[in-house]
Amino acid sequence: KPLVPVAGKPIVERLVEDIVRMLPTSVDKIAFVTGRFGEESEKGLLEIASRFGAEGIICYQDEPLGTAHAILCGEELLDGPVVVAFADTLFRADFTIDAEADGMLFTQKIDDPSAFGVVVTDNEGNITDYVEKPQEFVSDQAMIGVYSFKDGARLKKELQYLIDNNVLLSGEYQLPDALRNMTKSGLKFIPGEVVEWMDCGNKAVTVETNRRALDILEEEG
Repeated sequence: KPLVPVAGKPIVERLVEDIVRMLPTSVDKIAFVTGRFGEESEKGLLEIASRFGAEGIICYQDEPLGTAHAILCGEELLDGPVVVAFADTLFRADFTIDAEADGMLFTQKIDDPSAFGVVVTDNEGNITDYVEKPQEFVSDQAMIGVYSFKDGARLKKELQYLIDNNVLLSGEYQLPDALRNMTKSGLKFIPGEVVEWMDCGNKAVTVETNRRALDILEEEG
């Protein structure tokens, strides 16, 4: 998406800032998967990466073929520890990413999970399933669009499997299908519940997010 500002900074910059703060190690490279919004927008993204001491790489998704396809557009960076974040959300959290877990999915408990993708966990807190917009209650932990993976190459393999085998949901390749396959194979993913989730998916909610972001800046002094 183009660089939409929230409380003085582009959404992408604030999102990167929050993620970097939670990582146990420094960030070497950041891939921005985007449409073709022009040189000025791309320059802004590369400058964001530079501000965090990372190399920025622009990758294009020319067709809206789903979340799994979008991530695979940045396949050159899918190796080793990887964080995937969709740039229409901001969050607050008070934990760090567990570098030893196979994967960590950021979630927030919500009152009405029927409009979101949710994770189901067992008694030990490990994620066992992923359900898109459940009409009957299975979980209130909604995925907010931020994910950490210990093995980016394995993620890449699972994403490519969806493409190669034409695994589609509503005409798109979806990340939860890859997550489900990885979980069934024995990888253990855990939820990381955020304190606050601020949506930036459309103009109306972005206005509210801007208001909340200003409140947070005032709280933090």
